[in-house]
Amino acid sequence: MSHLLLGLILTLWGPPGWCLEGPGFTFEGDIRHVALAANSVYVATEQRLYQLNHVLTLIWSLSQRGTLDSRAQREDAQFLRVSDAEKSNATFSVNILVPFTKNGSLISCGVTACGYCELRDLANISKLLHKENAHVGPQVRSSASVGFLVDVESSHTRTETYILTAIQQYEDPSKNGKCIADSEAVNLHDTINEPEKGIFSLTDDYYQRPQIERKGDAEFMDGFQINSTVYLFANLPSGSNGIKIRLLWFESKDGKTDTISSLRGATLQPSDGVEDAERSRLLACSVIPGGPPVLWSGVFSADGDTKLIVFDISPDHTLTTKMDPDFCIGKCKEDRQSQPKLLRPRAVLFRQSSMTSVLATRQKTWMVFFIGTRDGQVIKLSVDKAYQSICPRVIYRANDDRQILPKMHLDEVDRKHVYVAFRNEMIRVPVSQCNTHKTLKACWSAQDPYCGWCSTKKKCTFEDECPNSVWLSIPDDSHQQQMVSYHVKRSSDGQIALHVQAHLTVGGAQQLSNFACQFSINFGQLCTRQYSNPRLQCICSVSNHIHFTKDVGVTIKMRLGLEELREELKLTNCSDIRGTKTFSLCRQCIAAGCGWSNNGCSWATAGTMNDSVCEMSESGMNSSKPEITSIAPSVISFYGRNHVVLTGRNLGNVIRVRIQADMDCSPQESPVWNNTGVNLTFHVPGADKGLVKVCVVLPDGSCHGNATITYCSLPSCTGITPSSTWASGKRKITVIGSYLEFVEGVILSHAPTTVIPTSNNNFKNLTYNTPSAEHIHKTFTSAIYLKVANETIDCPTSITYYPNPEFISFTSTRTGDDLRVTIQKMADKLKMTTAELSAWAVHEGTQHPCIMEKIETSNDTEYVICEIQNTPNVEIQYLMINCGGKTVRLIHSTSYLFLLILLVLLLIPCIIVAVVIIYRNQQKKLTANMNKRLENLELDIRNDIRQGFVDLQTEKADLMENVGAIPFLDYKHFASRIFFPENEALMKSCLKDIGQDVLNVKPDESCQALSKLIQDQIFLTSMVHALEEQKTFTIKDKCTVASLLTVALHSNLSYLTEVMEALLKDLMQQNSNIQPKLLLRRTESTVEKLLTNWMSICLYGFLRECVGQHLFLMVSALTQQIAKGPVDCVTEKALYTLSEDWLLWQAQDFSSLKLKVLFAVGSDGEVSEPLEVNALSCDTVEQVKEKILSAFKAKFGFPYNTTLKDVRIEFEKDGSFVPLEEVDKSSEVIGEVTMLNTLKHYKVPDGASIKVISRNTHPLLSPQGSLKDDQDFSGKYFHLIDPNVDEDQRNNPERKKLKLKEVYLTKLLSTKVAVHSYVENLFGSIWGMLHCRAPPAVKYFFDFLDAQADNMKISDPDVLHIWKTNSLPLRFWVNILKNPQFVFDMEKTPQLECCLSVISQAFMDSFSLSEIQLGKYAPTNKLLYAKDIPKFKQEVKTYYKQVKDQPSITDSEFRDFLLEESKKHENEFNKASALRELYRFIQRYFTEIKQKLDQNGAPAELKEQLQHVKDRFDGQKSCSWN
Repeated sequence: MSHLLLGLILTLWGPPGWCLEGPGFTFEGDIRHVALAANSVYVATEQRLYQLNHVLTLIWSLSQRGTLDSRAQREDAQFLRVSDAEKSNATFSVNILVPFTKNGSLISCGVTACGYCELRDLANISKLLHKENAHVGPQVRSSASVGFLVDVESSHTRTETYILTAIQQYEDPSKNGKCIADSEAVNLHDTINEPEKGIFSLTDDYYQRPQIERKGDAEFMDGFQINSTVYLFANLPSGSNGIKIRLLWFESKDGKTDTISSLRGATLQPSDGVEDAERSRLLACSVIPGGPPVLWSGVFSADGDTKLIVFDISPDHTLTTKMDPDFCIGKCKEDRQSQPKLLRPRAVLFRQSSMTSVLATRQKTWMVFFIGTRDGQVIKLSVDKAYQSICPRVIYRANDDRQILPKMHLDEVDRKHVYVAFRNEMIRVPVSQCNTHKTLKACWSAQDPYCGWCSTKKKCTFEDECPNSVWLSIPDDSHQQQMVSYHVKRSSDGQIALHVQAHLTVGGAQQLSNFACQFSINFGQLCTRQYSNPRLQCICSVSNHIHFTKDVGVTIKMRLGLEELREELKLTNCSDIRGTKTFSLCRQCIAAGCGWSNNGCSWATAGTMNDSVCEMSESGMNSSKPEITSIAPSVISFYGRNHVVLTGRNLGNVIRVRIQADMDCSPQESPVWNNTGVNLTFHVPGADKGLVKVCVVLPDGSCHGNATITYCSLPSCTGITPSSTWASGKRKITVIGSYLEFVEGVILSHAPTTVIPTSNNNFKNLTYNTPSAEHIHKTFTSAIYLKVANETIDCPTSITYYPNPEFISFTSTRTGDDLRVTIQKMADKLKMTTAELSAWAVHEGTQHPCIMEKIETSNDTEYVICEIQNTPNVEIQYLMINCGGKTVRLIHSTSYLFLLILLVLLLIPCIIVAVVIIYRNQQKKLTANMNKRLENLELDIRNDIRQGFVDLQTEKADLMENVGAIPFLDYKHFASRIFFPENEALMKSCLKDIGQDVLNVKPDESCQALSKLIQDQIFLTSMVHALEEQKTFTIKDKCTVASLLTVALHSNLSYLTEVMEALLKDLMQQNSNIQPKLLLRRTESTVEKLLTNWMSICLYGFLRECVGQHLFLMVSALTQQIAKGPVDCVTEKALYTLSEDWLLWQAQDFSSLKLKVLFAVGSDGEVSEPLEVNALSCDTVEQVKEKILSAFKAKFGFPYNTTLKDVRIEFEKDGSFVPLEEVDKSSEVIGEVTMLNTLKHYKVPDGASIKVISRNTHPLLSPQGSLKDDQDFSGKYFHLIDPNVDEDQRNNPERKKLKLKEVYLTKLLSTKVAVHSYVENLFGSIWGMLHCRAPPAVKYFFDFLDAQADNMKISDPDVLHIWKTNSLPLRFWVNILKNPQFVFDMEKTPQLECCLSVISQAFMDSFSLSEIQLGKYAPTNKLLYAKDIPKFKQEVKTYYKQVKDQPSITDSEFRDFLLEESKKHENEFNKASALRELYRFIQRYFTEIKQKLDQNGAPAELKEQLQHVKDRFDGQKSCSWN
């Protein structure tokens, strides 16, 4: 019922909106207001009202459309909301949106026809609590009005809450709305429904309306309450064109009247001069948390620039109330002459051209500002208590120029995200990305007050993520350039001291207890004495025996709790650093820990020890300083730009170009090339949007010149015209979008080369000529990408390639001296225009242009009409037509027809004679050819049979036995793959891994209660029986429950064994009357899957110690044997296999190749030593890559550092390297099917050199997508098996050789011979008896089966044999044989899988009691091991007898064994996750389980315990919902 109700409500209130990519939400209509309360975000747009949770997931959405009663007065018309499907005549336009947390309501006020307000449930906005027609806030849409709640202490010793509205004022009264309203500039409305006044009343207890009036324009920008003071900010006109920014204070006490009457005011002066101040306007603001004093930040605009300024806005109680020149209490009089107090800035923090919003937060002693911009960036600015800022960082950047709205909000739930609103969407931006910094130094270098190094976790975290540990963060006071700095000082008595300082703040729950330093040098002792202090400073008095004749290398180790910092430095005699006072000499001095002054380098006791002093030093070069006159282009996208030209003077010695942004404390430098002294070329790297400064760097490190580059948004593509082209290319295409002048090239998916656009590009249009595609003989579409710097941008529109236009013929008609030509053309979809065609007639070698007039269409023919002017004596011999890159020659249709008839008449007698002669010759040739083909066919079949015989007789076990370390999976990953083979998500959740959320791993109270409950055997068996009786409880559910129980009870294997035995006994009783031989044959019950899991747990040790090596050797031998012959890349069939169904009998001739493989190192062309790789001439490029990577791993013991799809190979041919591709222009095509390229196709010889390159070493390479990703891969491509097409479409005579499948059956036997010894060893290890004893679990379970057979009076020995076979070989060993990836870290190919299936079948046949009669038509997989099965059967019988004769294992011995297994693998599984998943089934079938407990007579305490578990889990869910 609840689901139905929810569906009806969502239907009524219309569509919910749609999510953005990433953590955001897009709204219907423009955003008007945003409000936050508890863990919800409320957004009012022009069309709807939304309620989202704190991660911006939709909870509710209401339409704001409705109807008004047209018969009522405008002020009294009732508004009724309607659904999206219904008609409406009004919209509720929200102007005030205020959450009233104390009474759980959301107040929204605005306009329908006139004033209208609603109170809605704060937890569920679909619930309407109250509505009325009331004027609260502005009557028209206003972006310069504010409304918020204020708490006022009334005279009745209680606190009243009012809505304070500050409404934008206009000097023109007609702009204030058409309705009659009692509101003034500042108002206080009630929020409590009192009978005498009603909600939203303006009157006080004495029925007066205390209000603030304003004559003239006023824009209210913000307002808030701190303690008992209310603050209000407004922009007011000043003079003719000036602005003054006013701050109003109110004291909220003793009711409305006293609050309004406490008005005091001040004027903010953002600039020093009065004229400059009056040009400033307040755009956005935010109060800074903390205080006193009350600090406030505002974004001010003036003269096209914006500034972020901090003011102290603490109220001045010495000012006289009620005396304000701009605002009046009640009605304004004319004699207001008082001047408000002037407030001047504490600090100007930041300047930028396009700030639009600001949010201020506090992190310890740091003030952190989040600044929004007009071009869609969010900048984070951290400022210390001295108002010194750390380098600003852009933490979000939109691809386009979307303006950020003035209000940003902090997510109060986690305080780690900021809500950023655009016109119709909102995103949630993290305040920091601490986890991206992987080392202490990187964490410190981020200079982020939110981030610190957690010593115990060894990672960069927020402070609240680092409990019970030392948290090392940046200093609280100022920005330092290095985490560890040092200075060398010399005292007056000549003693030299080395001072080392760690610039860190120690925070967290634990204090630093063991800070110490250790100084060491390569010889002797550095320090005569040393000491450290709690301020993380160490001082070393340098021994007098240390002589500074040369640099002394010093190693410093600093211990900070669990962390150790290591610094290498060189001590230098500061007095020895001498020379011309240049920039580089200054930097050398500062880097050595010395001080710099006007006198040069000295000891750190004198002079400045900061790099900034070096900027003042002049270059030591004698030549003239470089100058910059221009940079082209100087406006680029934030991806950067290649091949930028800088022009200037004296550029000959320039080695780099430095790019310094206002928000980038670390400038970027780019090398130069093509330096002529007057201009040079360089690459502009990517950066954030905005203006950057550019200078040129000389060899001494000094930088000269002053130019700028502007970074803008990325280009975007919205469409192309025309949308098609012809195959020969060179059709002019226009791309439509924005910022297209930044595009450096156009790339089409079918052509890897970049197309350079034409030069006449602009902001909205870009033109280019299409590349040709004549090698593709069909219609296709090609994706378009825009190349910007080294990045590509997708264009959503693709271009369609059609065949070239087909011109048929032409006719000409003379009109006076002009000749009118009509060209016939086949109709097509190209939509050509006359501008794209040109034609000219040829007469006696002279060309006469034909001027295009129009193109007409009739049925399937198009007529192109053109005219040749002023040609009275010209007759056209032929016509030349050009479109794009192709020219066509047409002969006049009349002369063409005459020549054709004449030619036919001459040819008829000749053809008759030729046919007779050819027929006789063909008869002779056909007979000879047939005889020849029969001889060749017989020879081919003989060769194939002989080759198969030779392979079989000469096959030897040359497979490599030394396979290196065996890649065993650890126990938990082995077990989880057995438990959950088809549910990867459940597999991962039930594993306990490093880095997993502690809350999800540690069992809570509800999980502990359930864990205790399933320890009761009566409950557990009753629960399993109750679940299995339900029709909706599928086999998949049974397996899941069994595996969840295995995980949950893994720490108590003894109890798990008891439960399994009880359930098995019940299953045997069910099957005893039907078919006892079918017991345990399939997994159709929970206990059968439980038995599989139990066997896997108990036999893991035996598997790893005794069987694992033999299994891995067999798998490796099979893999190597398969690789010796061809494998078809499309069908996955192989020449060497054990399965007839997977036998590649159609394969053509092939040869073995040894390739010398070179791996590219770096991006400068260096290569590694050659690696020898075996391949086949018939291998595809993809198969060669796989063999190279496999050989690399086998050679070096670790995989290559690049994945297969990112690897590209090249073949050395004639001194250069040719790329090898799966499909290219040279690929053979049969019909519509393309053959994959092989080494034979590229004519790669034996011993050839192959180079491997990757995106790691060559980042400009595009990712090499695999053709196998194509859904129609097998339909579009073929490899070794020909497609089903007509014979006349095949060009390769080798493929026409007749192949007989039966000839190649010997390959099955060859493969069997090659791996047979490994198979025998494997089988022997499985049924072998180590130390004459079977594994304890096998002996214990076989004895259990014997005992149950005795109890059930089963005397047939075959039944017992089948039970044991079904429980051990079938349930466990076959699963391992078929899936070696459960045991080893490896991949299972289709070829390997089919071979393992044949071996597994032979393994199970060895346990069969029936004798199989095989004839010549029997399956080959049965025939293959027919001679071996009797021998294996005898070994199995011996094995079963030895197990039975072995002394029984006692219960205590087996319990000890199980206890030891539990201890071995404790804490490897996430028990809490398994219990939560298990409860899902209990919850689903709760009633049925309870009924089963009643049927089984379970004690009342057990049922109460079950109910207690349900209450615990339900309470937990309810809590999470709330």
